[in-house]
Amino acid sequence: MEYLLRELAPQVLGAVTRRFRDFAAAEDAVQEALMAAVLQWPREGIPENPRGWLIQVASRRMTDSWRSDEARRRRESTLAAESSQTEPPADLDPEMEPDDTLTLLLMCCHPVLTPASAIALTLRAVGGLTTAEIAKAFLVPEATMAQRISRAKQSIMASGVPFQLPTREDRAQRLRAVLHALYLIFNEGYTSSAGPQIQRLELAREAIRLARTVHALVPDDPEVAGLLALMLLTAARRAARTGPDEELIPLTRQDRTLWAQNEISEGIALLTAALSKGSVGVYQLQAAIAAVHDEAARAEDTDWPQILALYDLLERMSDNPMVTLNHAVAAAMVHGPSRGLELLQALDRDARLAGHHRLAAVRAHLLEMAGDYPAAIAHYRIAADRTTSLPERHYLITQAARLSEGK
Repeated sequence: MEYLLRELAPQVLGAVTRRFRDFAAAEDAVQEALMAAVLQWPREGIPENPRGWLIQVASRRMTDSWRSDEARRRRESTLAAESSQTEPPADLDPEMEPDDTLTLLLMCCHPVLTPASAIALTLRAVGGLTTAEIAKAFLVPEATMAQRISRAKQSIMASGVPFQLPTREDRAQRLRAVLHALYLIFNEGYTSSAGPQIQRLELAREAIRLARTVHALVPDDPEVAGLLALMLLTAARRAARTGPDEELIPLTRQDRTLWAQNEISEGIALLTAALSKGSVGVYQLQAAIAAVHDEAARAEDTDWPQILALYDLLERMSDNPMVTLNHAVAAAMVHGPSRGLELLQALDRDARLAGHHRLAAVRAHLLEMAGDYPAAIAHYRIAADRTTSLPERHYLITQAARLSEGK
């Protein structure tokens, strides 16, 4: 039942927001409807039309709330003059407009919001996660996350954006923001930036679920398919990424028989269909790189020249220092570690990555490849000091110790 409610939450919120045009109040009403379902459905059984049941209950909550407030009564009168649908009749058609969920996603990723606020609001409104669940996922106090979500909703209200699909040009721009938010949610779930676990599987799963929702709504967009393919091809490795004590296992040492072949097959099929449309974007290129890794039966079978070619193209399309960092690794695998170390020098001058633990970790790895063990040890230790992920710190310290013992 929990999964059903989480799946229905954005559909119901979209329908109620569209009808009453008040996002914040609609979200409160939908939350009350969800709570009512949690209490009633186990006793009475799941209704034949659960979405319609939730929309009906939330709409009644909205109507009751408006009637109890004089200011809202005035607003109700104004809306009643525009549409006869404000007061839900007894035979309310519970079906939502086809693009309600997409509209909700676009609203949550409004340009007035910061990426952090957009992610939080997306998980709350579209993902159906509670504020406590989101706070736990991002390791912040629940009160802090509640304030972040509240400010996000206030920013949307202040912007005056109506609950409707934007223009074609604005829709394309906002869809890119939706994809970026889902990409960041997945990345945080797949490789946690802080805390005792390397993976937060609930976040990664939620990002994949939401990406599937967007893909179902806009199936002809190749970048939407590319993002979903990237998530599936990457998440397919999750069972092999950690050992029995939750220690981090790098890609080159993973047991590839543990990779989820069904997700790899689905991801490759999505990517193949997307690439056939002729418009190649950054998510498709990243998915293509993930596919090359996934198709190698052994680490030594990896087609590094193809990966390097894909990174060459991706770097020309994306001003992202992490792309440059991965490009340096691919170059080292093809042309030797000195070439990779040369490419890292530009990142030392990039404020977005200078001082980041991943830059130090990659430099340590390439120095080890080059046989400069003292420098590699030093940079492994620098990276360990900079990361806030406990599994990554343990892995990096172990790498430094391994080289020290081998001296």
